[in-house]
Amino acid sequence: MDLARRVWLILLLASGNGLLAADEAAKPPAHAKSAPEFRLPAPDGGTFELSPQSTAPFTVICFLGTECPLARLYGPRLAELHRAFGPRGVRFVGINSNSQDSPDEVAAYVREYAIPFPVVKDPGQKVADLFGARRSPEVYVVDRQLTVRYHGRVDDQYQPGVARSQPGREDLRLALEDLLAGRPIQVASTDFTGCLIGRSRQAVAGQHVTFCKQVSRILNQHCVECHRPGEIGPFSLTQYDDVTGWGETLLESIDAGRMPPWHASPDHGHFANARHMPEADKQVLRDWVAGGMPLGDESELPSSAESLAGSQLMRTPDLVVDMRDRPFRVPATGTVEYQYFVVDPGFTEDRWISAAQVLPGNRAVVHHCIVFIRPPDGTGLRGVGLLTGYVPGQRNAELKPGRARRVPAGSKLVFQMHYTPNGTEQSDLTRIALNWMPAKEVTHQVYSLVAIEQEFEIPPQTAGFPVHARVRRLPPQGELLAITPHMHVRGQSFQAFSRRSGKEEVLLDVPRYDFNWQHAYQLTTPLDLSTIDSLEFTAKFDNSSRNPANPDPAEFVTWGDQTWEEMALAFFEVSEPLSRDGVGQPSPRPVAATVAKPAPEQDRAAEINAFAADFLDRFDRDRNGIVERTETPLVFRTYGFREIDANGDGGLTRDEVEAAARQRKPR
Repeated sequence: MDLARRVWLILLLASGNGLLAADEAAKPPAHAKSAPEFRLPAPDGGTFELSPQSTAPFTVICFLGTECPLARLYGPRLAELHRAFGPRGVRFVGINSNSQDSPDEVAAYVREYAIPFPVVKDPGQKVADLFGARRSPEVYVVDRQLTVRYHGRVDDQYQPGVARSQPGREDLRLALEDLLAGRPIQVASTDFTGCLIGRSRQAVAGQHVTFCKQVSRILNQHCVECHRPGEIGPFSLTQYDDVTGWGETLLESIDAGRMPPWHASPDHGHFANARHMPEADKQVLRDWVAGGMPLGDESELPSSAESLAGSQLMRTPDLVVDMRDRPFRVPATGTVEYQYFVVDPGFTEDRWISAAQVLPGNRAVVHHCIVFIRPPDGTGLRGVGLLTGYVPGQRNAELKPGRARRVPAGSKLVFQMHYTPNGTEQSDLTRIALNWMPAKEVTHQVYSLVAIEQEFEIPPQTAGFPVHARVRRLPPQGELLAITPHMHVRGQSFQAFSRRSGKEEVLLDVPRYDFNWQHAYQLTTPLDLSTIDSLEFTAKFDNSSRNPANPDPAEFVTWGDQTWEEMALAFFEVSEPLSRDGVGQPSPRPVAATVAKPAPEQDRAAEINAFAADFLDRFDRDRNGIVERTETPLVFRTYGFREIDANGDGGLTRDEVEAAARQRKPR
């Protein structure tokens, strides 16, 4: 049932006896809290008052902030609830208690999110203190006697780092329905998350840590690349007045390990793009907040942080390619599945790409982007064709002189886009900027190998489910430059390792994988592959109810493109010396299979036969005995098709599928 029909049904049910039911509502529990009386200036020049003289049977009070991501997402949801319950006698009011939000910014928030009820300013956080409110959005439902009947969240759809496609429980709506029907509220108090209300603080005399001298420099180094106007950070940390309002939220995010976003354990590997904030810097921020967040001497302010907008290539791009001919519309709320856009850059000859940079069209909603090379059918290409990627605030590593990625003539580029709605409808037209170099100057080809496992099934209510994979072939010479793991929302942890002469070495350990951040972990010192026997990984998945991002812990989960399905793969970026013909070393080394228990030959043959039969049954749509590239999911086309297509003709025969299965299922 669509929203309009639901609202209309609610109005019909409310007619006649709706207010009577409210007047005869079930009595509140004996331990119910009383709400304070207050009066605040309203935007229309009048006054909003909460008192026992109110004619409304119930008042919904929601503490909001203009820049808090959850307050932005829930602004439109509260507007929907107002339209549904306002005609039934329920009054709504928003209260902005943030010290960093001006009246003009509150008015802009109301306009942007079409809030139909008053949003009033709470100077000095006096009303927030009376309620004991801590966060935005934080909701109270109060009756005529000023008894708090409900306190908590709007619903469970959003929380920091988690965005479900729809709410599992609409707590505020259900509470209002119970109250209006005269029933006891089933759940009168819920846990809630959100941004801490920005409270004014009095600076402590003699405080030696100041914004100008220390804090501004720490923020420039670790935070401002994303937290400034026009970037994906939801609020700016460039000005003192803004930072003071976000001081406690900033500390909470840092101490919880959410910011700066970096997920590799420091116990294994060293990475050129690491985003660790030293403990000494964290302590400076703690001391500054505890000391009242003093400004200090403005002459000690550093220069503004360099902008990351626009091209960061070493020279003017040779070509800039749009992801498509029109912008993509990003909805205001909900989740957006990965979008794929295919574009022809018009290459009539091979291009050796020495530098590539994704240029997001709208940094406020582009969470990450990966661009792949799709060569013409039958054209050879090392690796899986990963060209470059974008993660907010992270610069691309510069390739060393003489190193480049090959894009064959006639290739197309595939943009994989991940968008995060921010509360209002947006549009995006992302581009990629390219530099290339003459083939004669290229000494090393850079490309990405993939380790991938598609044959898994994660049982319901299971955490720590392991999936293992390895790179099938390694170059005879070369270096490992970077590792990029990829799972979906059930991804729990990831560990990549190498094997050399029977010894295992952990190259990357991600103990808490986060689907929201698709990092390419760039090795500080490239790893010489000439003595490495294999590159492997173990990914673990959490399909239990304890995983807040889990779409459905009761489901069996298998491989698939969508976020409610799963993937287990990792990209290993390598650099390989070119042979004289310019196409790389003659033949990659097949990787020896990891030790496995021997299986009877007939059992092994049966497994291979069953795998091949199932593969053709799933993907051979026209039943001609050949799985064409266009018959497979786009992600498989990009990551795995070329690995199985032994003759490079763009079709997979049963023999090719069985051959691939034999390599994956060692004796």
